[in-house]
Amino acid sequence: MKCLLCESFSLSHICSSCQTLYLTPQIYKRKIENIDVISFYKYSDIKELLHTKHTDLGYYIFTILAQNSFKKFAENFTYPKSISSIGIDENIRSGYSHTAILNKALKSKYIKPEFNRLKAKNDISYSGKDRAFRFENSRNFQFKTIENREIILIDDIITTGSTLQQAIQTINQKNKDILFCLTLADASLK
Repeated sequence: MKCLLCESFSLSHICSSCQTLYLTPQIYKRKIENIDVISFYKYSDIKELLHTKHTDLGYYIFTILAQNSFKKFAENFTYPKSISSIGIDENIRSGYSHTAILNKALKSKYIKPEFNRLKAKNDISYSGKDRAFRFENSRNFQFKTIENREIILIDDIITTGSTLQQAIQTINQKNKDILFCLTLADASLK
């Protein structure tokens, strides 16, 4: 098959050279509700790859992105005890959940991925919508509690931060602590 980026022969959808050249993660931080949100890429740098998320190809692309960022993060992360990671709204579309792929990549000695724990009752799409629309149309998250008190919250993109903010508030109501949030990309970065 051909690499999607350079079109050279590859056994993967994105060859190892392009993964090294274009998908080496950086650490970008911002805060939502006094909680750090750590992102690995600028949205503009991987926009076309992120737009595959509701296609069959997206499964492979998100797996590559997760291996290059979330998995490497988990391999270097230490904590005094085991904590949980939760993906935001792990709805299955096109045969998979992109946030579940990211969450699964975090499995390590210190991080236990928990699946289907935070679901939106309002399935409205925020894609391309402004901040006012996002706040007027709450996702109404429902959280199925877990054993661990401390949590890492996972999403693919942070734009205005409203989705993460709503998720944080929902989880905090169940006496759980969000240590930080991880996203693939931050749309506010230029």
